[in-house]
Amino acid sequence: MSATNKEIIAPVSSWSERRLAGQRLMVGFDGTELDTTLKGIIEELQVGGVILFSRNIVDPDQLQQLCASIQHFAREAGVVPLFIAVDQEGGAVARLKAPFTQFPGPSDMKNKDQVKHFARVTAKELSGVGINMNMAPVMDLLPSDIASVMDGRSFGADPQQVSAMGTAVIRHLQRRQIMAVAKHFPGIGRTTLDSHIDMPQLEVSMEAMQTSDLIPFQAAIRTDVSAVMLAHIFYPSIDSQWPASLSPAIARDLLRGAMNFHGVVMTDDLDMGAIRKHFSIETVIQQVLEAEIDIALICHAGPDIVRAHEIITSSINASTDLQTRAVASVERILQLKHRYLLS
Repeated sequence: MSATNKEIIAPVSSWSERRLAGQRLMVGFDGTELDTTLKGIIEELQVGGVILFSRNIVDPDQLQQLCASIQHFAREAGVVPLFIAVDQEGGAVARLKAPFTQFPGPSDMKNKDQVKHFARVTAKELSGVGINMNMAPVMDLLPSDIASVMDGRSFGADPQQVSAMGTAVIRHLQRRQIMAVAKHFPGIGRTTLDSHIDMPQLEVSMEAMQTSDLIPFQAAIRTDVSAVMLAHIFYPSIDSQWPASLSPAIARDLLRGAMNFHGVVMTDDLDMGAIRKHFSIETVIQQVLEAEIDIALICHAGPDIVRAHEIITSSINASTDLQTRAVASVERILQLKHRYLLS
């Protein structure tokens, strides 16, 4: 059935647990067109968003048709319009290849004019094919004395420089209706182990973070960044049990509390080795809920998507407290969608 925006955005407090659960998921999928599997994810799970990778992209015409068909099907099914996200940082991390404009990575963007040009052109090209969210900018620092995992992907070692360049990306994307996502909170530039492979551990004090790594994220928050992505990094001095992406101390107490961020908070990809090698999907999703993280990002097709939806649904059905938190999360998500997708 078809539904208007007004019908779709009924009071969140009246939503079913399954519908609340769906908005808390952003998922990847296989294929280059709207097939039966993707239709099921949208209609049955009512996911909040999808993320695109090179495996989903053939050329601009195909990509525009894919994004348009996703949103059209969602509208006909009475589902809230989806976040359609991509990693388009420039340099090595750019899912959209030629004929889309290719830019150097952040480490090779030397001034704000280059950064503004990147953001303006990227926003135009993303919106032209129906993508509405860019998983950028990287707000991590890049120390000069280690082989950082963020080599090539950061705007540099100076917190003020990273702040200035990153906030320019945020402003120029969002002025053109592309939601920006600052990553990877609270900062992973000091690490050398890739969290795609396993869990890095970073021995750094909160005091040291406050005078360095957190500064660019504070600037992003002041610039009204749409969302913040959490790192799969273990910071034992801040939380002795959980990595940032599952940590109430970091996501809820630091980012939302001390730093006063009221926007959408999401995990990095929960399929990465840092998470999959150490935690079950049940533990992961329970921690996402406990930490008041809005969106769980699962980038690969598979049973974890349905299982995550089941866990969120059953958890908020069993707990009045978790249901209250779920309503607050979905209200944050819908506030962002109203601003960018439903106006």
